[in-house]
Amino acid sequence: MRRKFLVSVAKLVAIFAGIFSFLYLKKDENVSSSKKRLTTSFYLRPPGVLNEKHFLSSCIRCGACVKACPYNTLKLASFNDNASNGTPIFYASKIPCYLCDTLPCIAKCPSDALSKDILKQGIKSVNIGRAIVDESSCVAHFGIQCDACYRACPFLDKAIYLEYKRNERTNKHAMLVPKVNYDYCVGCGMCERACITKIPAISVLPSDFILGQRNDNYVKGWVEGDDSILKDVNTNKKLDKNKAMDYLNDAEF
Repeated sequence: MRRKFLVSVAKLVAIFAGIFSFLYLKKDENVSSSKKRLTTSFYLRPPGVLNEKHFLSSCIRCGACVKACPYNTLKLASFNDNASNGTPIFYASKIPCYLCDTLPCIAKCPSDALSKDILKQGIKSVNIGRAIVDESSCVAHFGIQCDACYRACPFLDKAIYLEYKRNERTNKHAMLVPKVNYDYCVGCGMCERACITKIPAISVLPSDFILGQRNDNYVKGWVEGDDSILKDVNTNKKLDKNKAMDYLNDAEF
């Protein structure tokens, strides 16, 4: 009797698993393979995450930030996502981060997984990711007038600005193409959500995926205060007089 019961349960589990798989595949059958890869590989974290390692060790998977979000942007990662199970994530193409002035997701976090310093510094200090434009699919680069991403950006004319460019194809018309300034872009994803193309021509990726790091000895002399990185560096030239004498003595004339 017990054996028959277990067999029946196993059959029911198999049936429900089959139905779930069918519905899941049916839902995604019209989505391109590149879009599937994007939405499963690249996820974004809520504001206040300083670095992934610290976040994963501090997040207690309570879901407080998800409940606090008034736009339902955040969700807890499941087995369908590429993120650690139970941690908060969001996909900008679905619902972006609307950068609430009070940042309730951070305020409600009971641990230090989401840095409270961001609450003092404001939304401009948020570092979710960076936007990147695919010029091969952006209609503005075709010569078609479109400024959807530019208008959607909360930091108008700063994080995204329009660059005047000559249309080399016609040699008659001008183009206004979107450009991203990484000094201001925080990765909220509003631009990606607003993009009019079938698959967004502008996407937000985690900062670590696209940002490099310059050497400390490179200074932007035209930017005020950029030379502060040389504050504790000895810039005096180190000349070896003996080396010069050795060169003259050893040289063949």
